[in-house]
Amino acid sequence: QVQLVESGGGSVQAGGSLRLSCAASGRTFSSYAMGWFHQAPGKEREFVAAISLRGGTTYYADSVKGRFTISRDNDKNTLYLQMNNLKPEDTAVYYCAAKLLSVAVGVNEYRYWGQGTQVTVSS
Repeated sequence: QVQLVESGGGSVQAGGSLRLSCAASGRTFSSYAMGWFHQAPGKEREFVAAISLRGGTTYYADSVKGRFTISRDNDKNTLYLQMNNLKPEDTAVYYCAAKLLSVAVGVNEYRYWGQGTQVTVSS
């Protein structure tokens, strides 16, 4: 089992940057593929980015390609999401999630979730 705690959200103007972090408990972080998802008010939770066990494989939603970068530090049990050139449509609660072994992009494939961190981008 793994527990996840996100941080780093906030309010920025369009074009700005934020770096989200997700701290994982336990000693088996490297056994979990990790993902970032977001959920805007009144909308479904959506995939943003995912990364494999050692970080060698990454996936991104088309809407964030070239602007967001997912990474992980297995020594620090931490997942990151660097968000650059933020747009108002990026406004949402951002969640990190974990699943054993293989990386995936589907919301329903992830078993463990953090509590979320709010990102607000103003125009």
